[in-house]
Amino acid sequence: MPDTDEARRARALLLLMMAVWGLNLSAIKVLTGHFEPLLVAVLRMSVACLVLWAAMLWQRTSWPVFTVRRVMALCACAVCMVYGNQILLADGLVRTGASNAALIMALSPLVSMLLAAIFLRERLTPRRLAGLVLGFGGVAAVTLSRPAAGWTEAGLGDLQVFAAIASFCAGGLIVQRLSGAMTPLALAGSMYTLGAALLLLHLLLSPVSLTAGKVFPGVGPWSLIVFSGAMATAWGALLWNRGIAVLGATRTAQFQYWVPIFGVGFAALFLGEPLTVWHAFGLAAVIAGNWLGTRPAR
Repeated sequence: MPDTDEARRARALLLLMMAVWGLNLSAIKVLTGHFEPLLVAVLRMSVACLVLWAAMLWQRTSWPVFTVRRVMALCACAVCMVYGNQILLADGLVRTGASNAALIMALSPLVSMLLAAIFLRERLTPRRLAGLVLGFGGVAAVTLSRPAAGWTEAGLGDLQVFAAIASFCAGGLIVQRLSGAMTPLALAGSMYTLGAALLLLHLLLSPVSLTAGKVFPGVGPWSLIVFSGAMATAWGALLWNRGIAVLGATRTAQFQYWVPIFGVGFAALFLGEPLTVWHAFGLAAVIAGNWLGTRPAR
């Protein structure tokens, strides 16, 4: 494609967004020390909804006809990509480190490819299978390298983060069917609104105590809530969709290789998480696995 000014801006914004997504993992890790994990999810998604609704009003987004099947598909997307994803991610980050979560989240393209092969009958070539083995092997090496005394709790956190990614990718299969009938902004706004409503209902029915101190522990934690919800979630979704529109889905997906690099780096810089040779090996394996698995067939 021509190297236009618009394409260069899209690439620059996507790279910036990958840094924000990497930093967001450390932000959520910090937030789970100030808020209940479920409350973190509710507050982050509520902020994201406000930003998306403001964008829809600003752009005067038109709404499609909501048939029963379309509403059911939207609800399924909200359950997988917002409700389940956010609960599992926040709870998982209580138990595991942001650096491990960054590596696990980098498996997203490979998980999407595997689910597409299972449910959509897309063909798994030998090169894609090699990418799957390499990527999952890298994450397994980092997870299993922990001392036996610390594996149980942190290992459960790793599994929860992986389940969060699998849930998000499963919802992505449904999004493909909805994207032709709804604009990206209307789809994101509808999905995140339904997901936030489910999270809020879950919170109200849970035994979590919503005292003033737990809801507002300080300006610092709330600043991170606004950053995470507005920048990482809402702005991230909009820039990602813009990148696909300008560069195409394949070229945009390549930027995900930067998420574990930024995520591991920020976790070491801001949280003081120790980095080992296994993290370097896992990072290299995940990036190489994604590169092999997502390269277009010639």
